[in-house]
Amino acid sequence: MKKGQKDERDLNRIPAMAELKTRPNDDNVNEFLETVSDPKRRSDAIALQTLMESVTSEPSQMWGDSIVGFRARRLRYESGHELDWFTVGFSPRKQNLTIYVTGALASFGELLARLGPHSTGKGCLYVKRLEDVDIDVL
Repeated sequence: MKKGQKDERDLNRIPAMAELKTRPNDDNVNEFLETVSDPKRRSDAIALQTLMESVTSEPSQMWGDSIVGFRARRLRYESGHELDWFTVGFSPRKQNLTIYVTGALASFGELLARLGPHSTGKGCLYVKRLEDVDIDVL
């Protein structure tokens, strides 16, 4: 077999996708938020929960053991793989509030410029404290 050429037997062994660990569950969001040890982070998380419930008109729901999500929807990838995921969510991590946003954050460039101190990752917005950002922009 030539270099880079696949053995026909390998083409028939497509690995199954790993089971997603972050799934919706019936854990109590308020109880989870009460476990956040830093009082300011806990207060920010509760305020963010209220804000997201207001904006989405959906109740909060636990996803996995540390993400609060809103408005579940079915995603389908080009590969045909499907999964349930939230439209927006957050997690009160030790370093910051991680806000999960569906879609490319680059499309929110003008808003992000007005938001205040933050950083971004792929689909994530990181904020240290809510008091540091413009809540109306958020």
